Amino acid sequence: MREWWRGLAGELAGLVLPVDCAGCGAAGETLCGVCRSALSGAGAGPVRPSPSPAGLPAVYAAVAYREAVRAVVLAHKERGALPLAGALGAALAAAVRTGGVGGVGEGEVALVPVPSAPHRVRARGHDPARRIALAASARLRREGVPARVTPVLRLRRAVADQAGLGASERRENLAGALVARPGAGRVTAGAARIVIVDDLVTTGSTLVEAARALRAAGIGRPDGAAPGAVLLAAVVAAPADAFVRPGAGGGSGRSRADPVRNSNRAKNL
Repeated sequence: MREWWRGLAGELAGLVLPVDCAGCGAAGETLCGVCRSALSGAGAGPVRPSPSPAGLPAVYAAVAYREAVRAVVLAHKERGALPLAGALGAALAAAVRTGGVGGVGEGEVALVPVPSAPHRVRARGHDPARRIALAASARLRREGVPARVTPVLRLRRAVADQAGLGASERRENLAGALVARPGAGRVTAGAARIVIVDDLVTTGSTLVEAARALRAAGIGRPDGAAPGAVLLAAVVAAPADAFVRPGAGGGSGRSRADPVRNSNRAKNL
């Protein structure tokens, strides 16, 4: 209820106060057409951090994390720009679809948001990953994909702020920090695919820990194994050099994930 009121207040304020684009600062709207296009997910694809940590499921991202995209993600996450959740959710939905979700007869999709620490939820007034997951789920359902949000993970101990930590430090910081809630297996039962979702991947440590916690509860399997639901991950954004090039033979690098960068509109971002 608190999140709903805060979102309504933000939308009403936009009716009477001047607004600037969260991505580029252009006056007149919360998210301009150019920046909305940058979040379309047209270049969504597989990503793999380098080095790729053990236990990382297949990960798909909608767009490269830079410039306008970075500004929009942070405005939603840290500054409570809740009306941006729709565009971010659309991007996340594109990443989920890129992971092979949405074929005819493939079954239900369970989106599992990475949980925020309770004190951060209180400080921000909302849970960013969960809010984006809800928007993505709604978008997928409109596209005919039976998707639902299943917030079955929780933090069982305090963790340090990840900002400024290296890959190994992040792994140590998060090791054993997440656990599946009681009844998580029942809640996700019937889903053909379990998709861990977040706004951003950098080193992959958070997704590794989320996957570990789900597997420890008997939820999810690698694609091609049997039985059980396929476990994968989808995010709004990833570093540009994490996108896997088509035909790269296991390497990673810049791919088609950032079409705006190569257009004449990039200068606006």
